[in-house]
Amino acid sequence: MKEIKAILRPSLLTQVIIALKEHPGLPGVTVSEVKGFGKSQASDATDKVVVEAVAYAQKVQLEIVVPNDLWKEVVELIEKTTHTGRPGDGKIFVYDVQEVVKISDGERGENAI
Repeated sequence: MKEIKAILRPSLLTQVIIALKEHPGLPGVTVSEVKGFGKSQASDATDKVVVEAVAYAQKVQLEIVVPNDLWKEVVELIEKTTHTGRPGDGKIFVYDVQEVVKISDGERGENAI
């Protein structure tokens, strides 16, 4: 299993969620509002916030756990849906997941996703 973590522009959240919901076999998505900064600051960023003299960009973070055979498709879908070609588009990270436990019934592994 893989965990996909994508940090994206908030303005693109709706379109990427619509695209992900249409993907067969996608178990679900967790969405969080986050802020941060990177090496390249988006000069056109209208979503900056300043906290204690540090400028942060407002972003959204998607977290998705998928079976091993699905992760490349999901990454490509996120990239295709959110690419603008400008600094600040975001990043996608892929991690190995050792185990998933569904708390409500104790189910484990891919069936618990």
